[in-house]
Amino acid sequence: MELTNKQITVIFKALCDENRVQIFRLLQGGEKCACKLLEALQCTQPTLSHHMKILCDSGLVVGRKEGKWMYYSISAEGTLTAVDVLRELSKVSGSGECCCK
Repeated sequence: MELTNKQITVIFKALCDENRVQIFRLLQGGEKCACKLLEALQCTQPTLSHHMKILCDSGLVVGRKEGKWMYYSISAEGTLTAVDVLRELSKVSGSGECCCK
């Protein structure tokens, strides 16, 4: 799957904030209700919603609604995509010679 530069930046934007990295680490323990994430982050509900939207838009996290509660978990497919993108972006191709010679 070939991603656009915009799609790639959305993935990495999700991980360039300390709070979102903390959320991701909390989700490593399995699915969490938004109320548990709120307790752990000690932030407001609108702030958590903002972070969760960015994480979900990136594909790294998925959410599901059950009654009035939202539950979040890490997306295995999304994380594999992020790993593949990073692997592809970090490939070095070419002769390794300086282009200025």
